[in-house]
Amino acid sequence: MKITNGKYTLTGGVDVLSLTEKYGCPLYVYDAAIIAKQYNKMKEAFDVPDLKINYACKALNNISILKYIKSLGAGLDTVSIQEVLVGLKAGFEPQDIIYTPNCVSLEEIIEAKKLGVKINIDNLSILEEFGHLFPDYPVCVRINPHILAGGNTKISVGHIDSKFGISFHQVPLILRIAKANHMKIEGVHMHTGSDILDAEVFLQGAEILFDIADHFPELKYLDFGSGFKVPYKDDGIQTDINDLGKKISKRFKNYCKAKGRDLTLMFEPGKYLVSESGFFLVKTNVVKQTTSTVFVGVDSGLNHLIRPMFYDAYHKIVNISKTSGKERIYTVVGYICETDTFGVNRKMHEVQDGNVLAFYNAGAYCYTMASNYNSRYRPAEVLVIDGKDYLIRERETMEDIMRNQVELDIF
Repeated sequence: MKITNGKYTLTGGVDVLSLTEKYGCPLYVYDAAIIAKQYNKMKEAFDVPDLKINYACKALNNISILKYIKSLGAGLDTVSIQEVLVGLKAGFEPQDIIYTPNCVSLEEIIEAKKLGVKINIDNLSILEEFGHLFPDYPVCVRINPHILAGGNTKISVGHIDSKFGISFHQVPLILRIAKANHMKIEGVHMHTGSDILDAEVFLQGAEILFDIADHFPELKYLDFGSGFKVPYKDDGIQTDINDLGKKISKRFKNYCKAKGRDLTLMFEPGKYLVSESGFFLVKTNVVKQTTSTVFVGVDSGLNHLIRPMFYDAYHKIVNISKTSGKERIYTVVGYICETDTFGVNRKMHEVQDGNVLAFYNAGAYCYTMASNYNSRYRPAEVLVIDGKDYLIRERETMEDIMRNQVELDIF
């Protein structure tokens, strides 16, 4: 989003403020050009014979977003049977969907098997049960590399005490189960966490996967997960994807050449592809001065964007109703009956009731984590493509709040 002729605009010159006049507030808006830029940047960073980028749709799972990302050439990374079903509905072929659940029932995994998608199993008991029932169905195994990485403890998933994956020390048990059931292990997977900056973390994990890969002669792919950091501030740090791509590509090709194997290198970016494409637009309800703080109260809250409260995440906030003039310092808060603070001591052009504020980096883990807390409606979503705006989700109504509730008449 940039300022053009005194207005905040998206790619193609779309006036952001005009979108709120057309669709109302609060509103999620996504710029497709930014998604394409991120996808192409990642694709060009890795120099390997066969690269597969599977979009982690838990980040943003609107079906129109999935169809757009599919058009770029991506596959799909899913974590639930519902995400698998949405992916199929979006047009992804089963072989282009990998299903990586955690702590789900065997019944759900069997349902995924019936749909024909790639299955990534992350615990020994399910691996053994699945192997008993379907020895001929190839699977991937998720390895816990015991690497502590990630932006904070809630998004660090590869450490020794994580619920995710099978410890790399338990590879002999994987081999025993696979051999006893005559199973085909077609992939090995790892994911250490999110917001990872250091390429050495991926290289450290790569060495573990390469050692494990030697044990599986039918292997087709190695999945390195994702976790690339994107900037949340104007001067924010981010993963150097070109440096990472160069180092991983070199090591991967050397391994394949030394072992005489033609393997696919897979990644599953979510935040990296969509975070910067998203903007969350809210309207100011009140500007409230207390003894020490000037609050800006907006028509949204943790029900729509919970990351600042859940992760202490930072989102840049600007007043798009004003692009010049005096600046003041505000604490931006929501309308939920909880302490739902979006940002403390933020400098913005002077805010008045009715002004529209924009939250940056609202493309990943924002709408997908929204709820109806306080019986509030979830907002609409809009996708901007080639200078045109398209409504891709309608704003909820009271009918949506009451749907599936069963009202008893016994009182």
